[in-house]
Amino acid sequence: MAKRHLKVTGDLGRVVFLFIISLGETTLQSKSSSTQPEYNPDDCRNFDLEDVHVEGAERIAEAVAKYDIDRFVHVSSYNADKNSKSEFFRTKGRAEEVVRSIFPETTIVRPAPVFGYEDKLLNKLASARNLFTSNHMRERFWPVHAIDIGSALSVMAEDDNTASETYELYGPKNYSMAEIAKLVDREIIKHRRHINIPKRILAPLSQAYNKLIWWSHVSADTVEREFIDQKIDPKAKTFKDLGIEPGALTNFTYQYLQAYRSSSFYDLPPATERERREEKKFLHVIDDQ
Repeated sequence: MAKRHLKVTGDLGRVVFLFIISLGETTLQSKSSSTQPEYNPDDCRNFDLEDVHVEGAERIAEAVAKYDIDRFVHVSSYNADKNSKSEFFRTKGRAEEVVRSIFPETTIVRPAPVFGYEDKLLNKLASARNLFTSNHMRERFWPVHAIDIGSALSVMAEDDNTASETYELYGPKNYSMAEIAKLVDREIIKHRRHINIPKRILAPLSQAYNKLIWWSHVSADTVEREFIDQKIDPKAKTFKDLGIEPGALTNFTYQYLQAYRSSSFYDLPPATERERREEKKFLHVIDDQ
């Protein structure tokens, strides 16, 4: 029941979630013994990054090859690189090589940081608990709408020409984290404080804190990723190759952040519309002589 809200648009038997509590062969056999396209989003809290990103992806790819699944879409990450300083990006990079070596027809998808309902970007910045940073929020990337990612995955499932291809899926505009934080503050009509702490201090503290709580919050690796800007592979295909025009972040901030406003401002129009109304209050005189 906890995941029922994720299946509202899936036909019976077409959208099937399986909670994997082990990386055993028996579990993966039951997961892969259908003829539907296989998607591997790679996310789990019961194992470390090496187990899930590399070993888990390897076993899934082996099961896909064994049961002759027509399509396998491996959802990786932006900045996936086996030589990265970040363990997350490093294991994602190794996983790409592993799945391609086992199942060459694998479609690899590298989404940029995603925004949407229940995301970890806009909601994180709008939360009062997101207090500490380590790079003055200077990390730069192209945020992408979750709906656009879903549309792209849908196209890939139906188009065999996407097999063996690598896709970098990112939004139309590059932002720093600080610039997005300003957009969020303007939309929720609040100012969220962000305290910068040097990496040499915040990284070990985050790692220790992460071991004390069971839910995902922060780690030394998330601190490390604050210092790595998004890089786009020029050889990879993009939304354009799928016939999709990605949506701009500024078109959706009101939709996803209105709930963070206080009751006094909840019904006010989006930030951009408020600004246009304010402009109309003034008479602008241009002296062109």
